Amino acid sequence: MSSTIAELERKRTAAKAGGGEKRVAAQHSKGKLTARERLDVLLDEGSFEELDMYVEHNCVDFGMPEQTVPGDGVVTGSGTINGRLVFVFSQDFTVFGGSLSERHATKICKIMDMAMKVGAPVIGINDSGGARIQEGVASLAGYAEVFQRNVLASGVVPQLSLIMGPCAGGAVYSPAMTDFIFMVKDSSYMFVTGPDVVKTVTNEVVTQEALGGAITHTTKSSVADLALEDDIETLLAARDFIDFLPSSNQSPVPERPSADPWDRIDESLDTLIPASANQPYDMHELIKKVLDEGDFFEVQPAHAGNIITGFGRVEGKTVGVVANQPMVLAGCLDINSSKKAARFVRFCDAFEIPIITLVDVPGFLPGVGQEHSGIIKHGAKLLFAYAEATVPKITVITRKAYGGAYDVMSSKHLRGDLNYAWPTAEIAVMGAKGAVEIIFRGLNEVGIAEKTAEYEARFANPFVAASKGFIDEVILPHSTRRRIALGLRKLRNKALENPWKKHDNIPL
Repeated sequence: MSSTIAELERKRTAAKAGGGEKRVAAQHSKGKLTARERLDVLLDEGSFEELDMYVEHNCVDFGMPEQTVPGDGVVTGSGTINGRLVFVFSQDFTVFGGSLSERHATKICKIMDMAMKVGAPVIGINDSGGARIQEGVASLAGYAEVFQRNVLASGVVPQLSLIMGPCAGGAVYSPAMTDFIFMVKDSSYMFVTGPDVVKTVTNEVVTQEALGGAITHTTKSSVADLALEDDIETLLAARDFIDFLPSSNQSPVPERPSADPWDRIDESLDTLIPASANQPYDMHELIKKVLDEGDFFEVQPAHAGNIITGFGRVEGKTVGVVANQPMVLAGCLDINSSKKAARFVRFCDAFEIPIITLVDVPGFLPGVGQEHSGIIKHGAKLLFAYAEATVPKITVITRKAYGGAYDVMSSKHLRGDLNYAWPTAEIAVMGAKGAVEIIFRGLNEVGIAEKTAEYEARFANPFVAASKGFIDEVILPHSTRRRIALGLRKLRNKALENPWKKHDNIPL
């Protein structure tokens, strides 16, 4: 028996050694943690239970039978984050560069299948050179098996990808199909074809970082949601983030005890809106004053800043927040902001997370570039997402809600449950001056000014919409948190179903 136990310990030690001391040192020299060290930071202490520690590749070509490492370049299993079950895989760059083999993929698929069975999030830590070339099409088949599970798990369990090294070629499509992607600055990158191929095909000279680094993907492409400074910050952010998400589409949103009174009054909100209609203000201030303890986890903060998306809590329960940001492009909706918000709304709806929408939108961004790039179809994505959503939806219009953008931003007409407006709200087809210039063509400047003042007095307020039942109540700004908390209580048992369909055909 003692010899058997000794053999077990020897095999465990070999598996935990990864690619050996030299390669571990090389990983550390780049400022990166190893696969197992990352799991130690991500998961609650002592909670990790590994599966398939002894799996080895089955490749018989190119001398590979003489090169076997237990685990085959990926550490898989389950653990807890703040006591809640998650399934994880962490690619080990010290073993064959973290390259994906058939067996490597099988390990990942196994934990994804288990996550689906029991209803728990999947967190993937990506640090891989790509497909293992020695295995040829078998490694490509492995990728496709993972892709299929990403698709089946979508909307069933939350999927979070942490890009903590290279992720190139076919490997990028698995993270792309997960719900959220966090990247590490200066040490992670994602691209379908690398700088060398780009140079050969298009003669463009570009670095890995500029082509597919964390800054590129969180500002320009919107492929990733957050760019963090290093491995530790990324893993700790993932711990905080998972705390907001339900375990599955069958689980309630998590609840955290809060000492923040649900009916807290914040008098400062009464002076948040500037006297001038053209003067911006920071919508973050309202968001943080509405949420418990001002705790807001923003998603994609560096992309499409004219709309804000993220998670917070009210009375300890998770809510999703979508808000126009007057500080950027006056809060206009454009292509990027529409896509960003639409994806966020659909995630919230898939996992029964109530949506709070804070509106100050002067319309859709005009311009030839926007029209030619398809703002009609991209704007329709956000409209579609809100109209389709059956979760509790509470809307607060703080200032402008003009034109089609009023409709799109979770209006009563898109089955908004509770639609509130501040006294400063202006709900109309367009701004007063533009409306007057169309209605009263040919008037001189004095006449335009008089009619503009008349139009503002008549329509630049929330009461016309309220008189038609499109606004449920005009509320005092300082009572916004109280109204939202009461609304969420009322809507806790909301039941609404869309007509049966195999799936919808959102304007992609």
